[in-house]
Amino acid sequence: MNKRIYTDFSYLIILASTFGAVLALGAIVAPVVFNTDKLTLDLLIDHYNSGIIMGEIFRRFSYWIYFVAVVVIVYEALWYKMGQRDAIAFGASFVVVFTSLMFSAVYSPKILAMQDLGREATNSDTFEHIHIASEIDFKLLAVSLIVLFVRRLMLLRLK
Repeated sequence: MNKRIYTDFSYLIILASTFGAVLALGAIVAPVVFNTDKLTLDLLIDHYNSGIIMGEIFRRFSYWIYFVAVVVIVYEALWYKMGQRDAIAFGASFVVVFTSLMFSAVYSPKILAMQDLGREATNSDTFEHIHIASEIDFKLLAVSLIVLFVRRLMLLRLK
């Protein structure tokens, strides 16, 4: 029984910490990196180089996102196999995995590849659309993480 409690607690910690990281990256890190002109006196980083910095941050964060996707798949599959099925948890976990993989395997690599092509590529409409889609995906990831966290917490309380 203790092993089960530790597994559930670890899962909830992973979900909550990932939500916190997504929130921190989107609401704190990105605005600071892209507004260095308002924060520093002698150091001015242009928009292109700020994007390079953010791209590297998101590239590194993608490794954590891959890990979270695997953890969600394994944990939710075990719950499903034990016959404890919940539509809200299933839907939220599906969205977490889908948005995680889209962000880490599709959007981030495409954005980084376009950044490698130079400034002209990052000024294109294609880059703009990919970037907007990645922002929407990141927001969906945050919402689905918090929904999954709250639902799993509710289901554990009902046990």
